[in-house]
Amino acid sequence: MPSSTVHLLRHGEVYNPAGVLYGRLPEFHLSERGRKMAECVAEHFAERAHDGARFVYLAASPLTRAQETAAPTAAILGLEIAPEPRIIEAENRFEGLRVTRNELAKPRHWRYLVNPFRPSWGEPYEQQAARVLAAVADAARIAVDRGGDGAEAILVAHQLPIWVTRLKVQGRPLWHDPRMRECTLASLTSLTVDASSGAVVSLRYAEPAAALLPGAATTPGA
Repeated sequence: MPSSTVHLLRHGEVYNPAGVLYGRLPEFHLSERGRKMAECVAEHFAERAHDGARFVYLAASPLTRAQETAAPTAAILGLEIAPEPRIIEAENRFEGLRVTRNELAKPRHWRYLVNPFRPSWGEPYEQQAARVLAAVADAARIAVDRGGDGAEAILVAHQLPIWVTRLKVQGRPLWHDPRMRECTLASLTSLTVDASSGAVVSLRYAEPAAALLPGAATTPGA
């Protein structure tokens, strides 16, 4: 059956000197390092294209940081950036706050901390994984329609939705410690997808911008 590789690309570093959980807030742009990360990933895709990879579809979350991360890849591969709202960042009650122990100890937050397995402070993990996997299945079909068996797609998204999608594909519990996510800035979680059924056949992970990670922001996604 025809298949496609769909790359879930996490955006680059964001300019966020206050260290807040930016979530779905508008106008959080890439930092200078983040722009370099985006360019590094674009060069990675260009090298693969030179070696024969066929990238035929590029989509991104509507949030500024995802659009800015996608831009160098769009330019170097000659692709338009399609809108894909299903891969947007997760909703989170703590958006706009610095999420510290002292902040979470405030009584006004307690009602959102009752169930970390769902989680009670934001969009359910299952819902996030479902919407991203639906976008992945559609991207695989589009890629095969445009480029035939083996054509590839790129979706520029966010840490938490990418990570819970990976956990779902691997059959692991979706509840997790945010500090343990293997989804660094500008990393690639690449899914091989049966384009007919939308089923994920295999998964691999890579960090094309690894050289830029030392010293980068470590504020986790939502």
